[in-house]
Amino acid sequence: MLFATVETLTFLWILFACIVLGNSAVLAALPKGRKSRMNFFIMHLAIADLGVGLVSVLTDIIWKTTVDWHGGNFGCKVVKFAQVLVTYSSTYVLVALSIDRYDAITRPMNFSGSWRRARWLVALAWAASVAMSLPSIFLNGEAIVHGRLQCWIELELWQWQVYMTLVAGSLFFIPTLLIAACYSIIVYTIWKRSKILKAFVFCWSPYFIYDLLQVYGATPKTQAAIAVATFIQSLAPLNSVANPLIYCFFSSNMCRHIRHEALLTLSPHEPPSL
Repeated sequence: MLFATVETLTFLWILFACIVLGNSAVLAALPKGRKSRMNFFIMHLAIADLGVGLVSVLTDIIWKTTVDWHGGNFGCKVVKFAQVLVTYSSTYVLVALSIDRYDAITRPMNFSGSWRRARWLVALAWAASVAMSLPSIFLNGEAIVHGRLQCWIELELWQWQVYMTLVAGSLFFIPTLLIAACYSIIVYTIWKRSKILKAFVFCWSPYFIYDLLQVYGATPKTQAAIAVATFIQSLAPLNSVANPLIYCFFSSNMCRHIRHEALLTLSPHEPPSL
């Protein structure tokens, strides 16, 4: 957090714009008044991803700009809780969607009447996200780091190793296995859905691989390594850019809705010709 280059800040601003614009477009393009389980999951996924941009990325940009933490100890705990919450919710809603798609293929006769199960899946995803975010309230606090006031987690090396291993397992490895299991079972449609898993692994693997290597002492402690670490840590919200592209812009129906909404907004209203 103490090291941020102009390139990193520029990348974060671009990332912020892509997340906010992409997911806002998805929410605006969702059909109004027509119930669809897929649209229900997409709506919650877009809300979670929009939160990643507005809560996680934006506060990270401000913090990297000011360098020092100016939000107070209470603000530190609230911001960290919110950042962890939106990050987990984005992942867990994606897992819930994968389970729902699995349910749609393996039990098609019961699928039409399982709206209640869909709501429970989404509610469970958000509840699990809240539960996984609660420790951040107690772990984070104001601390002087290298002579500057920061919102920080003060842990011993072995505690960092345990912490990062648990976070990597709950936020990356277990969700990846669940998503892979669900879509591996859907043999007929796996070629359509495989882009979900590929994007998830591509977006998250650099972050967790580097962080795990770092806490286990496998990376050099040089200025260049710090710059690389700062940039890689900024890649974490990249999945929130990919999600609207995968689920919506690659969907012909969603593309049609987005084009329709854009034409209604941008085209001038001409009076009918006589």
